[in-house]
Formats: sequence, C-alpha cells, structure tokens
Amino acid sequence: MSIKKRLLLSNIGMIVIPIAGFIIIEVILSHLMFSVYKGNLQDVDFQLFFKLRFIVIVLILVITNGFLTYFVSRSIIKPIKKLTIAARKISEGDLEFSVASEKKDELGELSNTFEMMRLRLKQAKADQEKYERNRKELIASISHDLFTPLTSIKGYVKGVQDGVANTPEKLERYMNTIYKTANDMEKLIENLFQYSKLDLESIPFEFDQVDLYSFFADFIEEIGFDLEKEGGTASLHANKNENFIVEADREQLRRVVTNIIQNSLKYMNKERKKIDVYLTSDDEKVTVEIKDNGSGIAQEDLPYIFESFYRTDASRNSSTGGSGLGLAIVKKIIEEHRGKVWADSEQGVGTSICFTLKKVSSSQNDQ
Repeated sequence: MSIKKRLLLSNIGMIVIPIAGFIIIEVILSHLMFSVYKGNLQDVDFQLFFKLRFIVIVLILVITNGFLTYFVSRSIIKPIKKLTIAARKISEGDLEFSVASEKKDELGELSNTFEMMRLRLKQAKADQEKYERNRKELIASISHDLFTPLTSIKGYVKGVQDGVANTPEKLERYMNTIYKTANDMEKLIENLFQYSKLDLESIPFEFDQVDLYSFFADFIEEIGFDLEKEGGTASLHANKNENFIVEADREQLRRVVTNIIQNSLKYMNKERKKIDVYLTSDDEKVTVEIKDNGSGIAQEDLPYIFESFYRTDASRNSSTGGSGLGLAIVKKIIEEHRGKVWADSEQGVGTSICFTLKKVSSSQNDQ
C-alpha cells in the first residue's frame, strides 16, 4: 500500500473509529444508566452521565489518534532509518549492508533503488580492484617480456665485442639471434600498442559488407602454401551457396584470423599440421570455427586464454610463449563487432577458436 493511501486511510480512521466508538459507548452507558436507575434519572445522574461520556470520547480520540499515528509513522520512519544506516555505511566504504525491501510503497521502491545503487557500487569496486590487479600484472608482464630479450641481446652483443664470435659462422649466428630477438621485441611492442589502442577505444572501425566465404578462401590459399612446405594442410568447409556476408572491418578481421592461426601454429605438435575453417550461418549471424590439431588446452585454462598476457605454458619459454596478447586482441576486436568469441579444446586432439559476426540483412544486401 502506498504512503498516500496509508495516510488517507489513517485520516479516515481518525474520524470513523471515534464516531463508531462513541456510538457504541453511548449505547452501553445509556443501557447501564437506565438499567441502574430504571429510567428515574436525577440532575446529578445526568451530570455524571455527561461527564463519563465526555471522558470516554476524549479517551477514544486520544487512543485512536495515538495508535494510528504510531503505526503509520513507524511504517515510514523504520525504512528511513534503515536507509540512513545504509548511507552511512556506504560512505564509510562498507557495501555489504542490504536494504532490499518487499514492500510495494514509495519507500519500498526507494529502498530497492538504493539497493540497486549499492550493488552497482559493489560491482564497480570489484571491477576497480580487478582493474588494479590486471594493471599490476600487465606492468609485471611487460617488464618481464622486455627485460628477457634485452638481456639476451646485451649478452650476444657483449660476446661480439669480446671476440667470442671469432668465426664468420659464429658471428652470423650471433647476429641472426640478435635480429630475431629484436624482431620478437618489435612484435611484442606492436601487439601491446594495438591492445592499448583497442582498450582505449581509439582505433576507428570502418565497417563494410564482407563475404566471409571469399575472405577465407583467399586467406586459406595464402597460409596453405606455407603449410604445404611443412607437410600440412589448410581447408575451408562451407556451403558456398549460403549467404556469409557480414558487417565487419576487413583489416581488423584479418588481424583476428591471423592472430588465431598464428596461435594455433605455435602449439602444433603433430608431424602433419592441419588447419580447418568452418562457416555456418543463421538468420542473424555467421559463426566461424578455426580448428587445429595441436596439443590442445587444459579445461582449467580455457576460461582465461582471452585475457591479456595469459599463457597456458607456465615456463613462458620463447618458442611457445609469444606475447600473450594475440587472443586478447582477438576478443576486443570481435566485441567491437558486437560478436562473441570462445574456445573448445581437447588435450592431445586440438583446439577450436570460434567467433560470431553480425550478418547483413537481405534488405541491406540488395542495396
């Protein structure tokens, strides 16, 4: 019941209850007076009767007013006190005090609105703490991933300076190692720069209609040539008669697929490497699955592989460690496309990275 209705009923009760009480008391007193005096009332008796009636009326008014005022004010003041306590606790940083209410009045609505604000503040606090943890981990990871190759480069340069590379073959090996390590650092910095720009939403996306069948047919042809040299294959599986036209930024989409395939190739442990791309379509979206026959990912690692600097190999070795940003960049780009990305994997069998892109409607396609 709303406060307005409650106050209205209270005011009506302050009028109706005393009147009803007065009538009942009037009947009772009259019955008592006439039954005691048998209808033979003197002036003194009438005065006594009127005094009793006046006292009873006053008592009824006082009691009725007091009870109704108490219960109505209690129903208003109690939730206000609870909100006051909650506001004080929140101001002190305590976000665990719940003020949820099942009442349907204005104060109940206010309490539930306050509760929603408390929950959002609690979530914001948790997000801020997570952000701070991620920021510290990011700084630590960047420091590690830059310090390690720098140390390696310094060591090889020092070897060249000290004449350790005293043969042309050894000198060439040292210089190739320095070049490769510097190149890895460049890729790390490039990925970090790309991730930071995506995180700050400073990269402009130019969405266009992209036919994924043609896009992947060309892409598979490119990577298939390199895989064939190593005895591997790359295949596209899709019904070419279906509509696979989506809204996408072609350049960023290429980065997504490149990152996924590079990540797959990095963990290939089979003699015959294999990449399979599957396209499926429904009325609203196209689903892309990029499947490999690599070493697979442990189930406990799957929820975290799209986080920045997360690596499934604890050793962080240079041969498989990478920058740890490839799949994090994939996730951010796909989310900018209003799509979803996820992974399925079985250790020893392979991994599938899947994502969705919004399909171009028939009316848009006809334009």
